Amino acid sequence: MFRNQYDSDTTVWSPQGRLFQVEYAMEAVKQGAATVGLKSADFAVLIALCRSSKDTDTLQRKIMPVDGHVGMSIAGLTADARQVCQYMRTECMAFRHSYDSEFPVRRLVANLGNKMQATTQRYDRRPYGVGMLVAGYDEQGAHIYQVMPTANVLNCRAMAIGSRSQSARTYLERNMESFEGCNKDDLICHGIQAIRGSLGHDNTENLSINVAIVGKDLPFKIFTDAENQSYLNMVKVLEPPFSGEQDALSEEGMSDDDLMGQGPSGSGIPVDNDATDASTGGHEAL
Repeated sequence: MFRNQYDSDTTVWSPQGRLFQVEYAMEAVKQGAATVGLKSADFAVLIALCRSSKDTDTLQRKIMPVDGHVGMSIAGLTADARQVCQYMRTECMAFRHSYDSEFPVRRLVANLGNKMQATTQRYDRRPYGVGMLVAGYDEQGAHIYQVMPTANVLNCRAMAIGSRSQSARTYLERNMESFEGCNKDDLICHGIQAIRGSLGHDNTENLSINVAIVGKDLPFKIFTDAENQSYLNMVKVLEPPFSGEQDALSEEGMSDDDLMGQGPSGSGIPVDNDATDASTGGHEAL
């Protein structure tokens, strides 16, 4: 049977029990530019690769501020990300207007997960073709959340999504124990070394990245191009960037859950034990 008989909307299941529209959305994330998120005790950092536009020769920014204490980096369709970001900004403004305080990050991403879950079950909607790493800081400390088109929301200590991100995840997993006590400069350098691994054999000399940080007594801040370059120069004098070509797992043949979910049962980067899924689970096995 042909696939296009069963991919008209998200309420049509294939004979194998698959939802192709959800898989298409996951594929959009896998083809997007890689992005990395990691946290220490006091800071959460987002680092994203920037691709230049062929028409305008300008960099496509992949990090979006949401509120003073939270922001996100994306992999996938930028248009969908803007709509999701606008929803999160509205939620934060409404909460601040009602309670005169910052929206707890855990509740914010839980609401986002519920919104994305609805698009996987209604015939008049399509799943958002974007994966997000949400970084925030509140009374409970620093947070890194992974939000996928399947509506899976995971609280992570470190994560990488996007094209060829397996090498970055391997680097993060190997060095995760050292992140907890890092200051912000060391944490950013770790993130840059991780994302350089996702480039493979590509030229890493002219690396274009976007860096953002949020933490204790530090509102969410997106670095300028000069600040990004200064951290790139700082990394160059350190050890050579990690290369996961020999022992990183091949992305071919891995399911979407193995590659993107990285849940508690997976072999990837573990999530925090005290905060597992923050929203209702989506279609977890596609």
